[in-house]
Amino acid sequence: MMRRPTLFLTVGLPCTGKTAAARRIESEQKALRLTKDEWVKALYGHENPPSAQDVIEGRLIQIGLRALELGNNVVIDYGLWSRDERSALRQAAADLGAAVELRYFELTPAEQRRRLDQRQAEAPHTTWPMSDEELAEWAANIDIPTPAELDGSEPIDDPPAGFATWNEWRTHRWPPSVF
Repeated sequence: MMRRPTLFLTVGLPCTGKTAAARRIESEQKALRLTKDEWVKALYGHENPPSAQDVIEGRLIQIGLRALELGNNVVIDYGLWSRDERSALRQAAADLGAAVELRYFELTPAEQRRRLDQRQAEAPHTTWPMSDEELAEWAANIDIPTPAELDGSEPIDDPPAGFATWNEWRTHRWPPSVF
């Protein structure tokens, strides 16, 4: 009997431990790890172009969904700050018969800043500068997962108005190319 593959989603703000956890999941669960920042850094170096971010995320999602379809565990390692993003990925995994595990990471702003400063000092090639204002703005914009969303007991929402399916919304949210 073939095991049911699992899609692991790391949710949280920068420097809260998502990538360290994704690496553990990769090793422990024999999962394909898809870390967006590594791809952006490899392709753009010091730049972090917003126009490329969504396309890279979308391409990694396509790879991840194909890996699930082939029976492999996958960990998607980006913030996934919006509930709609998480709902779209939960639905995509369900459509493939895969399980989903959300992992939410949260720290105090002071600890987040300390970790960011440490990362900037020790491994500046892995990150970009982030101001306190940006961190505060992002913290105000994240849709924190509910306990039921985290444990998988909460039903997946309907797609947002104007979209018939989550697949349609996903294609809109993560475009196939930079325009």
